[in-house]
Amino acid sequence: MAKINTSDFRNGMNILIDGEIYTIVEFQHVKPGKGGAFVRTKLKGVENDKNIDKTFRAGESVESVRVERHPYQFLYADGNMYFFMHQETYEQIPLEKSRVEKSQYLTDGMICTLFVDVENDRVLYAEPPDHIETEVTDTDPGLRGDTAQGGSKPATVAGGAVVQVPLFIDKGEKIKVDTRTGEYVERVK
Repeated sequence: MAKINTSDFRNGMNILIDGEIYTIVEFQHVKPGKGGAFVRTKLKGVENDKNIDKTFRAGESVESVRVERHPYQFLYADGNMYFFMHQETYEQIPLEKSRVEKSQYLTDGMICTLFVDVENDRVLYAEPPDHIETEVTDTDPGLRGDTAQGGSKPATVAGGAVVQVPLFIDKGEKIKVDTRTGEYVERVK
């Protein structure tokens, strides 16, 4: 692993702190009028999902971790294990449910992103695409005149996630969902 200086910090960079991998979400160089300069950071744990604030002295060295993103196809879930396949080599990788982000949006055949620690050659976690097109599997019928300004109702989509949708969406329709926020985007034609 390469050592980097605090002056090399960039948003999205991965660093090793106390044996855990963290992603730099935000950083700020601070030079007070009195005393030495320092760097304030907001970090998000890659494996432990903790959000922490950490302050480094200017010029302090930390370990950099190279994390690559690879597209894998989600095949199926078997109990607590999720199976993904590389598109070119057809290599299958099993992952525990705890290491699959937003698993309620996954459907068979979906292309997901697997984050791989290159130095240790291990998969850190899997993530679905930011926007997915999915089918509404269950929702109550919307009644005309329910509200004055639109309104929404809960709908269950393929995979099991519950999304708030407009009243005109019916069971069996395809919709686009933002997996980052869990919000309805639009109806798919």
